[in-house]
Amino acid sequence: MSNAATVAGVVLAAGAGSRFGMPKVLAEEGAWLKRAVTALDDGGCDEVIVVLGAAVVDVPAPARAVVAGRWADGMSASVRTGLEAVDGTAEWVVLHTVDTPDIGADVVGRVLHAARTAGSGLARASYDGRPGHPVVVARRHLAALVAALHGDQGARAFLGARDDVVGVECGDLAAGLDIDVR
Repeated sequence: MSNAATVAGVVLAAGAGSRFGMPKVLAEEGAWLKRAVTALDDGGCDEVIVVLGAAVVDVPAPARAVVAGRWADGMSASVRTGLEAVDGTAEWVVLHTVDTPDIGADVVGRVLHAARTAGSGLARASYDGRPGHPVVVARRHLAALVAALHGDQGARAFLGARDDVVGVECGDLAAGLDIDVR
């Protein structure tokens, strides 16, 4: 990458969507994927990476795709693959999921702003008090996040073990619900 990215957005879209009946990256003929990429791009990310696995598809511009070879190991493999693909100069990483299609750029921007202004460098969207996505992590925390990744959990264990994650209420902007069934 020729221009150093200061904010990298990662769309987690590698799963098989077993409860949903198909990989969620294919939902609504790719509309969920397009919404997630647009939310990150318009929400302040300088680069957008889409982590694929169970289904490999063309990703909408300006995103680039990476494939999690061990996607079946669970969310941790997807997060790890996405973080490995991030430009090493990125100061912030925004983790977002493909199965929360009502989250837009306004949510991403709000959570990113909170992370940038918080001393901890960690922020997470919440919806009526329920934690959700996106999650923003400063570069200084990435090694600890990767070390905490296990099985079918993404950043949950890492975030849950900390008391300095800024919760950013976004229920006025979106429902933020993970869609697990059709």
